[in-house]
Amino acid sequence: MNSLKRSLLGLTLTELKAVAKELGMPAFTGGQMAKWIYEHHVKSIDEMTNISKGNRIKLEEKYTIGCAEPTDAQHSKDGTIKYLFPTDNGKFVESVYIPDNDRATLCVSSQVGCKMNCMFCQTGKQGFEGNLDVKDILNQIYSLPESDKLTNIVFMGQGEPMDNLDNVLRATEILTADYGWAWSPKRITVSSVGVKNKLQRFIEESECHLAISLHTAIPEQRAELMPAQKGMGIEEIVELLKNYDFSHQRRLSFEYIVFGGVNDSTTHAREIVKLLKGLNCRINLIRFHKIPNIPLHSAEEKKMEEFRDYLTNHGLFTTIRASRGQDIFAACGLLSTSKKNGNTINEE
Repeated sequence: MNSLKRSLLGLTLTELKAVAKELGMPAFTGGQMAKWIYEHHVKSIDEMTNISKGNRIKLEEKYTIGCAEPTDAQHSKDGTIKYLFPTDNGKFVESVYIPDNDRATLCVSSQVGCKMNCMFCQTGKQGFEGNLDVKDILNQIYSLPESDKLTNIVFMGQGEPMDNLDNVLRATEILTADYGWAWSPKRITVSSVGVKNKLQRFIEESECHLAISLHTAIPEQRAELMPAQKGMGIEEIVELLKNYDFSHQRRLSFEYIVFGGVNDSTTHAREIVKLLKGLNCRINLIRFHKIPNIPLHSAEEKKMEEFRDYLTNHGLFTTIRASRGQDIFAACGLLSTSKKNGNTINEE
């Protein structure tokens, strides 16, 4: 890709019209570009056949579509596929495609690495290497070989979405806009550990589902597992969430990785019930997958079921999430692109 050229992928309709104006083209050419990019997913400007050849040449002098195919893929025995995508600044980021009967979900990344450094997450051990721009976020969807099969997108890959909020909001705008993918925001879920001054903005500026990383309702313990607790505590997060209505189509969920002997007791379940009282939400229990040099272990299946049943019996709709892609290091918390051998996905 010519780094001197700007990418059209990731531009809003207003911005595409500004491109047309800049190059002396009619404003409606911006709409034509949007249709070719976001509806037809063209790979080159020359494929935009209802734009005159002369105008396509003008476009190609300064712009490129900006899409980039994955450089590697790993296939799990359960059908999950982990893809490695390049970014403009020479980094790489992982995305996970998860087919499940009539559903197909893509877990997308919003950053290369992550600042949050949660104890149980491989991405956090990578450190922070930069935000993804709108183009690099959308390219994970645009250049996905199975993009036409997607039914849902979850921002649960590498990075903390609220720490790159402006670009995440722009990406979800394009995904849901009439000129873009025209998806319902109810097909998109954005996760967060909770970032002060950002979480409220997301709730008010987006209609996408929200998933909060909980992992324990005991503040002191959460601070040990998740340093972000010190910046915006779980009590503050819940108080904020109580100001908004999640009783209709927009869904609020809490993600809870269950660690054996750490956060799987009846006391922990009781604290969750107390914390979330009055909130219209659901709980997703997640199996922990061991990562190197971390003294945490997965809980026994029976313990997870007892935990689920306690929460359900106390009015919190709770499910145990099926674990996918563990054999290719694509399960929750295992994504990392810190080490590369050429363009090969890291398996360490």
